[in-house]
Parts: sequence; C-alpha cells; structure tokens
Amino acid sequence: MTSTSANANSTPATDSRGTASRDTASPGDSRTYGELRAQLATLTTEAFRPELADIDRLPTAEIARIMNGEDRTVPEAVAAQLPRIAAAIDATAERMARGGRLIYAGAGTAGRLGVLDASECPPTFNTDPSEVVGLIAGGPTAMVKAVEGAEDSRELAAADLDALALTPDDTVVGISASGRTPYAIGAVEHARAAGALTIGLSCNADSALAAAAEHGLEVVVGPELLTGSTRLKAGTAQKLVLNMISTITMIRLGKTYGNLMVDVRASNEKLRARSRRIVALATGAQDAEIEAALAATDGEVKNAILVLLSGVDGPSSAALLDEAQGHLRAALRAARTT
Repeated sequence: MTSTSANANSTPATDSRGTASRDTASPGDSRTYGELRAQLATLTTEAFRPELADIDRLPTAEIARIMNGEDRTVPEAVAAQLPRIAAAIDATAERMARGGRLIYAGAGTAGRLGVLDASECPPTFNTDPSEVVGLIAGGPTAMVKAVEGAEDSRELAAADLDALALTPDDTVVGISASGRTPYAIGAVEHARAAGALTIGLSCNADSALAAAAEHGLEVVVGPELLTGSTRLKAGTAQKLVLNMISTITMIRLGKTYGNLMVDVRASNEKLRARSRRIVALATGAQDAEIEAALAATDGEVKNAILVLLSGVDGPSSAALLDEAQGHLRAALRAARTT
C-alpha cells in the first residue's frame, strides 16, 4: 500500500527564529549545500573509487564482470547484521500479532523498495493492504518521478504517519542508504515518540537513522560502482533485508506451513494453479479431493489443507484456525485432540 504525502508541496519548515530549517533549505542556500557536500564526503556509500575511473573505456563484458563481483559482496554485508535483523523481526512479529502494522518509510530508491515489499504482501500472504504499508516521500508520484524537496522534510514524514493514525503496536522501518535522509529519520523519530517499534535500515556505519531507531540495522556494502549510485549495492542490500523482515515476520505469524505459502491469495490463474499445487504438496491428495476441499472452504488454501489432513468440514476448519490465530500447525493439533 502506498500512502499519499499530501504535504509534499507545503511551505518550508522554520526553526525558532523563523528562518528556513536545514531540512528544507532553499536551493540558493550555499552554506547548507557546503555542509551537505562535506557530510556526503564522509559516507562510505558516497566514496569515490579511483580504480574505476576508466570503467567507461572497458569492454561491456568486463564491466559486467566487475559489477557482478561487486554484487557478490552484498550477502556477506547482510550476514554481518543477521543477529540484529532477527531481533528486529521478532519484535515486529510480536507487535503484529497484537494487531499492529508494518510500515516502511523512505525516499527515492529506498522508499520505492519499501512500497514494493508492502505491495507484495497481500497476494503472497493474504494480508489486508492496511497491514503492511509503504510510505514514500512525495506520495505515489514519487514512485516514478522525483518529488523535489520531499526527502528533506522530517515534518512531511510525521504528517504521513499521523494520516495513518499510528499506534504503539505498529512498527515503522525507516529506510535510507546514507542513513541521513531527513524523511526517514523524521519517520523513525516521530514513531518512537508515539511508542511504536522503530527500525532504522541504512548502509553506512554510525548513521543518524540507526541511532534514532530502537533497532539499528547498518548493512555496510562499501562504495558503489558508480559514485553515490545507491540503487546498486545499497539498494540490493535493502531489498534483501526487507525480504527478510516481511517474509520471516509472516512465517512467525503463521502465514506459512513449512515453506508453503498457505495464505496465498488466488487472484489470478497462475495463483489459482499455485494454490492447488500447494494443497497437493501439503497433503498428497488427488485432484478431485483438492477441488472438493477448496470448494468447501471458499478457496482458502490453509483451510483446505486442514480439511484434508484432519477430516473436519469447512466451517470447522475456519473455527479451528480462528482459535489458533491462523497457525495451521496449532489448528491441526487441536483437530486431532477433539
């Protein structure tokens, strides 16, 4: 789900003296740009690599080989953060089990990756679109076109979260390769003040974003092939971590049975075929039995598996799963003891 940033074109924020804040400084503020340039020069993700200065002169195959070698280092950087990632996921799942939501907030590539991960949860895990939400600075327009100044506003992030009526059971994941993006930091700061769980995902060590969050995840992938192009290794690292956050959280919430997507939403022909294959893999039943079970459970894969493995009818499968809070293994144990 993508949330619209209604305030994307609002007037610049002001400090106590009534002057424009650094987050929303005007394009002509050379002092601010000088400070920002110096700040960027300290970031690993922005570092210049002189050994690649002539990459444009290399054969295409050689550039591809170099780029592939760069990408192979990303999983290692993610691996270094696995204990912290796991702790953040457990905390997220605990909140979501109480009815909380998972909310991503970022700008540019980071924001798009959050929106992408959120949008894939309903068809994969049959979640309601309101359960996993992607916020991108500047709203839906920013998915395909940069919205000038949106990423520089902490206030915009706070307004976007307020529009969602944030609760203490929610989890907010601020995403920023640099770890300094005001929109992502503002989202985490605002969420933490509201009592929500906060995660800061960045690709630089000692980042302001990680410091602002309860769970700081700093996946340091090193300088990019193209100086400062953080849609490359940093973007890949962020995608890998977001895959973990959403997927493992859903596993913890009972959205899978083993490695089968038993909560898949059969919204098209491919997914309808996949649904039947999942039931077959989970039960070993024949096609006719599978069709009957799905018919008895309104097409719900998890319910159909419970019907086939326990012998209960459709309504009973729904009741058992409701009592088990959607966990199929728990529902199967309950069915065998009744």
